[in-house]
Amino acid sequence: MRQNNRHPLQAYALMSAILAQLAGSVLIGVFVGRWLDRVFGVEPFFLILGLLICLAAGVYAMIRLVQHFYSGE
Repeated sequence: MRQNNRHPLQAYALMSAILAQLAGSVLIGVFVGRWLDRVFGVEPFFLILGLLICLAAGVYAMIRLVQHFYSGE
């Protein structure tokens, strides 16, 4: 097992970045979905679709961020 020489504040930075990515992607999905619902007049369809797509993108970005953090780069 290799020695972990990371500063404790790096964990806080990682958790803050994860929170920002997930919350930001969900908010973007909700706002874009609501706007498209108003434009096309189909009330919950684009809200749910935008939320699911942006949530999936946020989870993908989070996984890539954690992999980059633990890769040692």
